[in-house]
Amino acid sequence: MKIVSMKNLFVCVAAAAAVLSSGIAAAQSKDAYLQDSRGVLARSAFNLCWRTGYWTPAQAIAECDPDLVKKVEPAAPPPKAAEPTPPPPPAPKLMPEKVTFSADALFDFDKAVLKPAGKEALDKFADKLNGVKYEVIIAIGHADRIGSDAYNKKLSMRRAESVKTYLVKEKGIAANRVYTDGKGESDPVTKPKDCAGKKGKALISCLQPDRRVEVEVAGTRAVK
Repeated sequence: MKIVSMKNLFVCVAAAAAVLSSGIAAAQSKDAYLQDSRGVLARSAFNLCWRTGYWTPAQAIAECDPDLVKKVEPAAPPPKAAEPTPPPPPAPKLMPEKVTFSADALFDFDKAVLKPAGKEALDKFADKLNGVKYEVIIAIGHADRIGSDAYNKKLSMRRAESVKTYLVKEKGIAANRVYTDGKGESDPVTKPKDCAGKKGKALISCLQPDRRVEVEVAGTRAVK
């Protein structure tokens, strides 16, 4: 074993001498590793690079000193672009809804001032509209055929205006969203022969369905 080791040592020394002689120029140029006249790295019999006296760890190259060279980590892929936030669903459109109030429930006979019971009825109606963005609310007054057409037209209009005023002032509904109209006796619920021959209180009672205020609402309901 000793003889073999000496032989190996001899080979190494001989190779080093050859490299040193051919790498003087490289050493003089302050290269970190010896190179031959062709600029090829000089190597020992064990295929190791020869470092010059100018070598420092900062000059290490992966070909000769892979353990000293910091591996370049692959660049991280760019972050994915955030998915666009989908727009909120549109508010559901409300089908026009019509509510009919008996005028006798809202007003005394031949009057246009809301009774307490009438205000309570409108309160319940307004509560059902919570969360609704109004496009339009239409209040239409109707009268029975007792009295002149002109009088009934004015009475039905005053009743519709009373309903609007209450919804605006007491329930906070925008005035420019509420429209009114008075149809007088032109659009009765009863038929011409329904109350024939009746007079006084009997006729008033029979024509009760004709005395009414219809409230129609169109708008959108807020999405929860």
